[in-house]
Amino acid sequence: MNKSFRTYYIRDIGKVSMCKRVLKEETFEDEEIPFYKISTFGGKADTFISRKHYQEYRDKYSFPKVGEILISAAGTIGKTVIYNGEDGYFQDSNIVWVENDQTKVRNDYLYYFFQTKPWFTTHGSTITRIYNENLRSIKLNVPESLSEQQKIASVLSALDSKIELNNRINAELEVIVKTLYDYWFVQFDFPDKKGKPYKTSGGKMVWSEELKRDIPEGWEVESIERCCSIIDCLHSKKSDKIFEDERYYLLQLENIKDDGLIDLTNKYYVTKAEYNKWTTRIEVIDGNIVITNAGRVAATAQIPNGIKAGIGRNITAIRPVSINPTYLFLSFRGADIKRQIKLNTDSGAFFTSFNVKGIKQLHILRPNNEIEEKFEKLVYPIRQKRELNNIENQKLTELRDWLLPMLMNGQIKIRDAKQESSFAIGTEDKLAMAAEPETNYRKKK
Repeated sequence: MNKSFRTYYIRDIGKVSMCKRVLKEETFEDEEIPFYKISTFGGKADTFISRKHYQEYRDKYSFPKVGEILISAAGTIGKTVIYNGEDGYFQDSNIVWVENDQTKVRNDYLYYFFQTKPWFTTHGSTITRIYNENLRSIKLNVPESLSEQQKIASVLSALDSKIELNNRINAELEVIVKTLYDYWFVQFDFPDKKGKPYKTSGGKMVWSEELKRDIPEGWEVESIERCCSIIDCLHSKKSDKIFEDERYYLLQLENIKDDGLIDLTNKYYVTKAEYNKWTTRIEVIDGNIVITNAGRVAATAQIPNGIKAGIGRNITAIRPVSINPTYLFLSFRGADIKRQIKLNTDSGAFFTSFNVKGIKQLHILRPNNEIEEKFEKLVYPIRQKRELNNIENQKLTELRDWLLPMLMNGQIKIRDAKQESSFAIGTEDKLAMAAEPETNYRKKK
């Protein structure tokens, strides 16, 4: 062991405390204080309690201090959160925290220690929860110097902060493109030839039987098959995961993110022969859409520039032929196609699916060429920015995960880690919003 490191057990640095389960269900009223259960721990609360009952709880029971580490002891074992001091009730007794006075180990360093998996051992058995004594007995080797601990945590934190910044930017950009799409193709207040909002300014509307609503005169509703190629995955036994070359991998359901981006942090690599077999129907490229058939039914994402991949089981590819790709993708995430997907989804006895037959029954709104091209030109740079941020986050995540164990065991020096991080993080990013001059994209109430 590195001589500058020292060994502690969790019991040496602080007390392990368990969140109390005392508030009754009838107190779930008024969305005032977030109520975190094991199912929502580390994410967004879906239940709330009154401030009155929350304060009664705070006055009576011990509570984590700002900066202390909360840990899930069941469910997804080992999920960790740094308590930021915001009001919130952690209801589940499966959530514990370490009351650490930080005289031996800093909380920020402890947080990153818990990111090194596995920090507990299973001894070959299936673990359903970690008990307080298990946590107290966890051994960690840490730099004896608190300032050295702080330096290590700051390098890793800088990477996490950059990842979080990119996520916030992408969330804002996603709101922008959705607002633009809704304004143009739901409210139909795209700029007319005089630059005025079409419908609000009295633009003529006609009834569409396929969409069950009025659409601008001169626009059409056509089958997806008329403007796209729809290619199903290869229905074959799943290939063994074998790395042969960086180029040969298949997209899986977990690569399709809820925000419509592709996550390639974990690639399902296959041999060249298997890749060639799985891409006999299609090799997805920039602008193609992938949509899930089962599991997370009808989750969609768009392939970014520079990516080529095969598609694995339960995924269908949609390739734009005579339609602009960004407009097509946003239409798939819009209300018209979502409603049709719901109508065409098969609900069996054991699982729900949305297959190629259902996809081919979808209809899409087609504006005139001028409007569609104008919209594509407006939103494509936003799509591109989101994709670049997403790719950068994947590289930052890989760098952080590579640095983490090496920093924690002293294999790499802080100076080298900072140099790696500075190249990866780059300069300060600014959020630039794309919009036409003098056009007010507002939502109607």
